[in-house]
Parts: sequence; structure tokens; C-alpha cells
Amino acid sequence: MKAVVFDNSGTLIKRYRALKDLRSGSICDNVNSIEVVDDDINRALVVLQTDPSKCIMKARPDQTIYNFLKKNDIKFDVSYSDVDINKEELLNAIKHDNSLISDLQDTYKTVMDKQYNVHICSGSGFIVNMKKGEVEFTITAGGKIFKEVPEVISELKNRNINVYVASGDRKASLEQLADYINIPIENIFDTASSRRKKEIIKELKENYKVMMVGNSSNDILALQEADIGVLTLQQGDTTPDKVFKAAEYVINNISEILNIDF
Repeated sequence: MKAVVFDNSGTLIKRYRALKDLRSGSICDNVNSIEVVDDDINRALVVLQTDPSKCIMKARPDQTIYNFLKKNDIKFDVSYSDVDINKEELLNAIKHDNSLISDLQDTYKTVMDKQYNVHICSGSGFIVNMKKGEVEFTITAGGKIFKEVPEVISELKNRNINVYVASGDRKASLEQLADYINIPIENIFDTASSRRKKEIIKELKENYKVMMVGNSSNDILALQEADIGVLTLQQGDTTPDKVFKAAEYVINNISEILNIDF
């Protein structure tokens, strides 16, 4: 029995993101949010479990992010950080932060205005500095599925290989992905942190020989835990050396996993 576990953003989909630096007010679309978190041990990436087009964009722009989360009981998860952070700790950390919903709306508008032909909107969120108690960046991300993905998934199924996705993205966007690539929703693990991805691989190894396919620092623990770790460079981002060291194989196109002896 074999299984392949894919990361989503940058692995199955060409990721497009807009990140707003709240200190300068500038918005850029060529910055890797995982690397931004890695730049400061006190930072954490938070994913909001809501469709930004139906919730965030309809929210009053002049309210703080904290008040929006509390008053509307918005579900969220810490997608990536160096340390474990519970939700109550995070809310307490940003209680007096002045970042606004308009800062989130700015990033969503940027992604949509670029007309990226987005298949899947991974969602919106922010990067918080827990030590400072400040939201330092807001972010919205979406993506277009790499054209090779449907054929790759189909061929894996033909080989009786089970397909899973473990990603830091929000649940609804991954359910949309599951439908698009025709895999069971129960094979989707949403808002998975680095440590959670490792746990998923470990659990699957009880029944399968497992290949993990990822593209960034938040996949390192899973790449190391898997029987075979594969780093894909198809996204085109700069990849830290530590990710290369965690993988046994490096590919430039997702279709190349079909050539790996597994």
C-alpha cells in the first residue's frame, strides 16, 4: 500500500499572493509569507477560516482585526510558527493592535485586480509578532492549478496509490481543490502546521509507504518523516538550503514524481 501526500500552495497550485507591510503600507506580490515568518522567531502566520469574498470584503473596513474576530466569532488557525501558539494566546496578543479590516481588504483587492485567473482562493490572514503584540502583515493568497496536476493525480490512482493533501490553507479552499482533482474530502488535511504535517505522515506510515511532496520550509518536518521526501521547484520561489537538505529528490515539474521509484 502506497500514498502520496501533497502540499497545496506552490506544489499543486501556482500560488499568487499579496502581502501588505503595515509599517510602510506597501503591498507586494513577490514575497514568500513562510520566509517572512522565518525572519523572526516571534512571528506566526494566521489563516482565517472564511471566504474573503463573502465575509471580509463585506465587513466594515474601519474596525480592527481583533474586534472583527471577536465580535463575529471568526474561526482561525495558526498555520505556521516556530512555537506552539493557542488561539486564546493569539487573541490576547493582538487585543490592543490597531490593524484594520481594510488592511485585509487591500490584499484581497490586489490579488483580484491582478486578474491571475485564480482557480482557488486559498484565503486571507495575517502575520503577527507575538512578542510585540502587533499584526505586522496582512495577506491574501490564491492560485491556479498547475496544468499537469490532473494527469498526475489520475496516473497515481491508476497505480493504486492513495492521494492526500496536507496544507496550511483553509478548509473550504481545500475542499474545493479535492473536488477539482477528484479525491475524497476525507483525504484533505487543512490548516496543517509543520508539526501537524509530520504527524499526518507518521500516522499514514502505519498503513502505507508514504511519499511527501512539498515546496517550502513548512514542509521540512513532513519531508524528513516520509519514506520519500520530494521537493518541487515549480513555483519558482527562492528555496532555502534547509528545504533542499530535507528532501531526497528535487523536481522542477510535478509530473516528474511519476518517474521516481516508489
